[in-house]
Amino acid sequence: MIVTLLTDFGTADYFVAAMKAVILSANPHATIIDITHEIPAHDIETGAFTLLASCETFPLGTVHLAVVDPGVGSKRRAIVAECGGQFFVAPDNGLLSYVCESFGHARFFHATNKTYFREAASTTFHGRDVFAPLAAALSNGVAPRELGEEIGDPVRLGPLAPRVEITGTIEARVIHIDHFGNLVTNVTRRDLSDKQIARGATIKINDYSIRSFRRFFADTSCDADGPNAPFAIWGSAGFLEIAAFQSSAAKLLNSRRGDAVLVSPES
Repeated sequence: MIVTLLTDFGTADYFVAAMKAVILSANPHATIIDITHEIPAHDIETGAFTLLASCETFPLGTVHLAVVDPGVGSKRRAIVAECGGQFFVAPDNGLLSYVCESFGHARFFHATNKTYFREAASTTFHGRDVFAPLAAALSNGVAPRELGEEIGDPVRLGPLAPRVEITGTIEARVIHIDHFGNLVTNVTRRDLSDKQIARGATIKINDYSIRSFRRFFADTSCDADGPNAPFAIWGSAGFLEIAAFQSSAAKLLNSRRGDAVLVSPES
């Protein structure tokens, strides 16, 4: 059974190793895969996006353990979600929002069965003492309903899907900025078709207009704005991205996550 780990713990401390030790102690046959431990501290939205972008490549039955938990020790719930044929363990703070919205139907369980927690659980390290044991239990075939009651009110981030006006204008936003400075928007091919792009779709962000759509980063066959200008491209996670060849679009456009992005299907 595969168990993935996604945290904001970094790798300088003992935290990640301790979580892996708990999982392997309960299930020595588990295959543990690190998605990343470099989520910025307490950054739930980046965690939510990274989990979404990576989980769809894993096989059915995978258990994803995600811990970005600024509310550790408080009354926030520990939850387990079952969606898309996979399992997710996380604090109830919106970290699973994007995954469950994208997969569609999801079932959520409030994990309260302390039989599956470590004894004398720390109030500052639920990743080791609560979430890792829950993930291990799922990897051993324990059903989510054995971990706690089903709930219908998990904490949600704002909707991932953009808003489409009557005019056809797409009101979107930057949901992630990657290591290269590419701006990932929440626009998908369901919102913007290739035909609309061919007819002259325009993207506006921070008073800057973008008309160039590239097939790959070095593509210069259809640069309406010039070879050194920012351009749009469909990213590997399935979202429309704003990029700059061998440069940072985030710096060029002085953009941050949450910035408004307007897409006009036809100019």
